[in-house]
Amino acid sequence: MKIFLLGLIGLVIGTFVILFGGGAAIYLAILTGLFGLNAATASSTSLVTALPSLIIGAISYYHQRQINTRVGNQMLMTAIPAVIIGAMVSKYIPAKIYKWLIGIVLVVLGINMLFKKKAQTAETVKKTQFARMEAGIYGVLGGLMVGVAGMSGGAVIIGGLFLLGLQDFQATATSTYILVFMTITGAIFHIADGRVDWTAGLPLMIGAILGAIIAPRLAQILAQTKITRYMKPTIGILLILLGAKSLL
Repeated sequence: MKIFLLGLIGLVIGTFVILFGGGAAIYLAILTGLFGLNAATASSTSLVTALPSLIIGAISYYHQRQINTRVGNQMLMTAIPAVIIGAMVSKYIPAKIYKWLIGIVLVVLGINMLFKKKAQTAETVKKTQFARMEAGIYGVLGGLMVGVAGMSGGAVIIGGLFLLGLQDFQATATSTYILVFMTITGAIFHIADGRVDWTAGLPLMIGAILGAIIAPRLAQILAQTKITRYMKPTIGILLILLGAKSLL
């Protein structure tokens, strides 16, 4: 029964993560809150669990030509070093200070998504120096979330992509692409500090893989509906709620 429940949870989370380009930190919350794993083991397990589904999702989005690799690579140039630095200094950062910083970042990103009226276009992102710098900043913030706490960093990445002007499922597809490389880097460092609990991780992983297969096909269907106009404000509200939870 426990294995079935884990698989079902993995299916739901895997679909959500690939469909909306972020949210893999839910794995971490489930492993620590529901199954009582310590932080080091939960971080390692959550990153390893999320990786196969992220790779499958990214491949599917690539075949659909939804990924903006130019913008994604701009973020990865700063995200990967930030993951490495974050993993190295994580033991020296008080958990309370880290939670407050992440909370503030998420709230600010969410507010910007709700009230920013005119977004840049993806073409503008490619051409302007300021946009490349902005993409780099989001990459740093997302990378630090992975490196310091073993979170996915997806909340910051998807928020940043929407603010940079990517639209709807192009933003979520590009976020999935970025998270693949961030998660690989983070997993290497966190596995060195903790062990992977395969008893909890494997059923979650199997469910998440099924979710990753479903999500890109579901995205194609949803892209033809009016739901896309609600994606940006919905993710903005979720970012504010996540940030507020971190601050409390």
